[in-house]
Amino acid sequence: MALEAAKIPRSMLDGHMAESIQIVEVAPRDGLQADPADLTTAQKIELVERLSAAGHTRIEAASFVSPAAVPKMADGDAVMAGVPRPDGVSYSALAFNTRGVERAVAAGADEVTGVVVASETFSQKNQNASIAESVERWRQVCEAAQAADLRTSVIIAAAFGCPFEGRVDPGVVVDLAEQLAEPGPVEVALADTIGVAVPTGVAALFASVADRLGTGGPQLRAHFHNTRNTALANIAAAIDGGVRTFDSSLGGVGGCPFAPRATGNVPTEDVVYMVEEMGFDAGLDLDALIATTGWLEEQLQHPTPGLVAKAGGWPGANA
Repeated sequence: MALEAAKIPRSMLDGHMAESIQIVEVAPRDGLQADPADLTTAQKIELVERLSAAGHTRIEAASFVSPAAVPKMADGDAVMAGVPRPDGVSYSALAFNTRGVERAVAAGADEVTGVVVASETFSQKNQNASIAESVERWRQVCEAAQAADLRTSVIIAAAFGCPFEGRVDPGVVVDLAEQLAEPGPVEVALADTIGVAVPTGVAALFASVADRLGTGGPQLRAHFHNTRNTALANIAAAIDGGVRTFDSSLGGVGGCPFAPRATGNVPTEDVVYMVEEMGFDAGLDLDALIATTGWLEEQLQHPTPGLVAKAGGWPGANA
């Protein structure tokens, strides 16, 4: 498949280099794992190829967890074997244990991401383990990935709310972030897994975590779901708080298959439009993303919830 090179971002066209916002594209993993469609390995590889051509430099491409638990991700090894390997593109893989790290290393992953859930009930349903057990597993995952010279990140899932226990105590999340930072990951991410967060809570929790981890700690990253239509506002609040790395999913596909009604990853093209109009540089070709969303809808055989793909970018000759 012939693909055009990504365009120069709008934020660079006025002669100065804008501050960067980094987008971690999660559609190939977090997006597809919860979608009703079953894409072939070849379709998944083409999705990754199109995302790379649109300018993505960090793509969550596979999940090396139990195929019985997440059957849609069972072909992770084959996907990683077929994706393009251009310079500057980093592929991440999800791993819950050292066996998952071994598979990620063998498949040629560049990054390993772990997940620890901030509530006991959801932790048992999502990972079949207590929070304490998940923290210890993360330590083993982080150390194994570091030994293989892979970039490491950990996500605190349900950081703002749990579908079974309700509101999550921010103090629990702050303490958990401190524990997860101990083995030295590059990033700690806070995830609004069920899409209940609002900007004031986002600002407060990220500020508390940043204060606890200190200036020499891991970088902070955000993962917002748009379940209740607050994800873009939450991203803006996190940007105001100094966060510069965000997860998003092309078209807004996916969600968490283990959380009831937790659909709604924030759409990548919606995020890119917003942050670039705010004066940041996402380094991505919005037109290519919109076109790829249309292609993805054809593969999934259903519409995606994103809005910018439907409306387009800034209208008119001066766009």
